[in-house]
Amino acid sequence: MIIEELSHKVDDISKDNTILYFITRVLKPEVKASSRLMNKYLFKAYQIDVNDEIREHLYTLTKEQLNGLVKRKTELHEYDVITDDTAQLFTYQMTNKAMSFYDVVNNQLVSNPPKIKSLEEIIIDEDLWAYCVGFYNDEDEWIYTFRKILAAKVAIDENNSNKKSKLQKTLRTIFNSQSQKLELIEGETVNLDKQIDCIYYVDTFYIVKKTQFEQIIGLEEEYKHLANEVVVELASTKMIEGLEIIEKQINENPSIHKKLVRLTKLGNYKDLNLEIINKMQEICKKYGETLKLKDGKIFIEDENDITLTLKVLADYYKLGEVSGKAYGTYAGKQLQTTQ
Repeated sequence: MIIEELSHKVDDISKDNTILYFITRVLKPEVKASSRLMNKYLFKAYQIDVNDEIREHLYTLTKEQLNGLVKRKTELHEYDVITDDTAQLFTYQMTNKAMSFYDVVNNQLVSNPPKIKSLEEIIIDEDLWAYCVGFYNDEDEWIYTFRKILAAKVAIDENNSNKKSKLQKTLRTIFNSQSQKLELIEGETVNLDKQIDCIYYVDTFYIVKKTQFEQIIGLEEEYKHLANEVVVELASTKMIEGLEIIEKQINENPSIHKKLVRLTKLGNYKDLNLEIINKMQEICKKYGETLKLKDGKIFIEDENDITLTLKVLADYYKLGEVSGKAYGTYAGKQLQTTQ
């Protein structure tokens, strides 16, 4: 198993061969509002010096996380837009050169990124997006881990610069167990969590936290863009009324994005006609649901109608071949029969 292999590799690496990087995201200059989201941003990698205590923490943390995955015998599956099992470990091939994050893992990290002396010098104009820990052995073989950084977990000195910081100023304190008093923390702070979201090794991401991974490399925002494109394609069928309600939901409810993107992989809506819609209505009735129709078209009036419409378009209702039991899931890989 690849995770067990990676665990052994990290075990054999000296903790001194551990480097901390910060990844930032910045809007490209003169970018058009209509540009695809994966092309709107630049991601930049920076190296930062750490002391032995932090290096030990990052090294030990990664070993513990990898060992935990090995002990749980976590299943490995190819990344899919929608999945029902969050306990799985997913793989994602970083081969799309059009994605801005491709440059981080294939060019910037391997080219000795510039060092920074303070957080403020980068977060004044860029968003602190994630942190990365790199491990390398004597053969110059690298393993990287990534963790998404939340803005609330970063703070800079209020009096450090005249420039306006995009970060919210807060009163930063720590409880001193020796003096038994709450004391102010001075200087810049960033929380390094005791978790990792994904691992990168030889052109492949191994995803531990799916949602955070999608945020890190920019898939989450790309899905919103694609979701709007799907609505345009649904409108072209001229068999669905009320799509403006779905458009509103796209802006208000991120959970709908991946369900719409899932439809593009299945393509069931492309041949939508009255016969298929009537069959959809019969299936919904079988499971106690009502698919609204108007003039032979699917009719959407509210959020419940959206949910049901996406279900029938995504073949949500499935039947077990062996047990004959009915299941409801957006996930699933189409199989080819041999007879």
